[in-house]
This record gives sequence, C-alpha cells and structure tokens, in this order.
Amino acid sequence: MVLEHVTSRWGVLVLAALRERSYRFSELRRQVGGVSEKMLAQTLQTLERDGFVDRDAKPVIPPRVDYSLTTMGQEVAEQVWGITRWVEGRLDDVFEAREAYDGTRGS
Repeated sequence: MVLEHVTSRWGVLVLAALRERSYRFSELRRQVGGVSEKMLAQTLQTLERDGFVDRDAKPVIPPRVDYSLTTMGQEVAEQVWGITRWVEGRLDDVFEAREAYDGTRGS
C-alpha cells in the first residue's frame, strides 16, 4: 500500500512539488495542476499518515497550514523523482516498443 501511495498519480506530483519547498494548501493545489481539492487533501493526509509529509498548522488568524517533506519524505521523493526522470527520458523507446508489440499482435 505504501508503494501505491507514493507512486499514485497525485502522490508522485505532490512529492515532486514538495521537493522544491514547503507550500500552503492553495499554493500546492495550483502547483499540482488538475488535482481537485478533495483529492489533494486525501493525498496529503495519506502521505502525512505514512510519515512522508509534515503538516504545520500555525495558530494565527486566518489559519495557516504549511506542508513540507519529512526526512523520510525527502528520501522517497528523490527516488520517485529519479524514476520519473528516467521514464521521461525513455518515452520514445517505450512508444517504439509499443508500436512493435501492437504490430505483431495486429497481424
């Protein structure tokens, strides 16, 4: 389940964004384009529960909550980021392999 949390679509994007710096919820939502408020909240809660994200609620008005990576979160974010970069660099090869596979299956 933990692997699923960090490699899910939103998990990967949240971890990648938080590699850069801490974010408030609304900032993070803008940074992770296309994510709904509900899905971002669920993803952050799951990653926080797993020990990857730190939620820092400051007792001010209006309320301020910052999200950042824990030490363990930084480690897993680097691993996920490396895989993401590798996949991006090999997309052409993947597409070629798919075409070759589909060509043999379609005959």
